[in-house]
Amino acid sequence: MESRYERGYKKLLQVDGKAGEKVGDSLKDISPDLVRYMIEYSFGDIYSREGLDLKSKEVAVVAALTALGNAEPQLKVHINGALNVGCTINEVKEIILQMSAYSGFPTCINAMNALKTVLEERKLEGIEDVTGQENNNEISPVERYDAGAKELSKLDDKQVERLEEAYKDFAPDLTKLVIQSYADIISRDNLQIRYRQISTIAALTALGNAKPQLKFHINGGLNIGLTAEEIKEIMLLMTVYSGFPSAINGTNALKEVLEERING
Repeated sequence: MESRYERGYKKLLQVDGKAGEKVGDSLKDISPDLVRYMIEYSFGDIYSREGLDLKSKEVAVVAALTALGNAEPQLKVHINGALNVGCTINEVKEIILQMSAYSGFPTCINAMNALKTVLEERKLEGIEDVTGQENNNEISPVERYDAGAKELSKLDDKQVERLEEAYKDFAPDLTKLVIQSYADIISRDNLQIRYRQISTIAALTALGNAKPQLKFHINGGLNIGLTAEEIKEIMLLMTVYSGFPSAINGTNALKEVLEERING
């Protein structure tokens, strides 16, 4: 029978290749136990699960590590991984760009620079990555609010009304900017809505500081076709990158959303 370590090492090579192997090699002299646990748990236990495909997993991890903004070497490894398992260059750019809404522009600038470095390194190794679909969805300034409202309504057809009602007297500009951001970012057509919601759920789970927004995006993910099992897998994946507390809180948020949907 294949051991956890053997299963994990094979999965590590499948996803991260040389980049992941280098991480393990760099730690063997100081903490071989950490290397073993990383391979056995992260890749033997979590990555080997079949509830979420590898591309979706790497989309989630790139989003989460971009949002956290405190692990550039690991982000570079998983940018490599995302490209290895089928993401195009433009899809990775889009994941990073989307995080500007959830973790701010500094984390996105740093992540985009990490992507640039990874692509340069891969090119030197003779790897020609696929650029992918370019964004062709140009929206005029006067149409941004309506276009953003249309995108937001795909996740929840009542959310625009809720935002307008909640902030119309106190902070109407906040509503306007939130909705227009959906036109500026989410309406771009070079990343599937499935991956956009996986990215957002992973990032908000990892950050752990915005439960209402996480619940909204869990609900939105279910509305556009993600399954509860797939979202559970995102939470399990986050145990590796942001720890068990954030994954437990994220799973509880999912549980609440599912109960609310049943109870109406």
